Amino acid sequence: MPTISQAKPVSIALDDGAHVSGLLQAAPDARACYVLAHGAGAGMTHPFMAAAATGLAERGIATHRYQFLYMERGSKRPDPPKLAHAAVRAAIAEAARQMPKLPLIAGGKSFGGRMTSQAQAAAPLPGVCGLAFLGFPLHPAKQPSSERAKHLADVLVPMLFLQGTRDALAMLDQIEPVCAALGSLATLKLFDGADHSFHVPARSGRTDAGIMSDMLDAFADWMDEVIANP
Repeated sequence: MPTISQAKPVSIALDDGAHVSGLLQAAPDARACYVLAHGAGAGMTHPFMAAAATGLAERGIATHRYQFLYMERGSKRPDPPKLAHAAVRAAIAEAARQMPKLPLIAGGKSFGGRMTSQAQAAAPLPGVCGLAFLGFPLHPAKQPSSERAKHLADVLVPMLFLQGTRDALAMLDQIEPVCAALGSLATLKLFDGADHSFHVPARSGRTDAGIMSDMLDAFADWMDEVIANP
């Protein structure tokens, strides 16, 4: 297995003069970079985010994790969409500056993925050839709906939805028709027994690490198709 370098801290400038932190993790012979946003309740250093970045590096994919401004400031209340979209755009611009020769995939875990897709729907993200969601938060728990998916019709790049079959924020009878309606631009990969955090119960006979590995394999396979057919 190739030696995986440690993540390098970077500073990302926002339009209003504020800065947020980022972590750039290179990969041996990297063939793309994934600009990876965190979920609503945990920042870029959460073990799930770190494991995803390391696993992608092992598969030849660099990552650029970053904080939203509220997380940077220690707040528990997520930023409003306009401010979150600005962070998405700034992080992508920094990733392009740091790794100018690599194609970019953008997205993230839950809230981070949704903010990325909203930003892409509002105006194309420069250099981004696809979006990948690690658990798209389609609706609040116990409130099934597809309202949060309406903007996805305005996304004109390929999208990958990695979803657990027990995800309380994306019930199968909601996420499956959403992806079907998006046609060839959407790829849905389901992981049996996994919840929104990609955790599986012990009785399933699977492990969280195994789910993560399968998920990252699916990501790499999809990404290779996307960058081969821009």
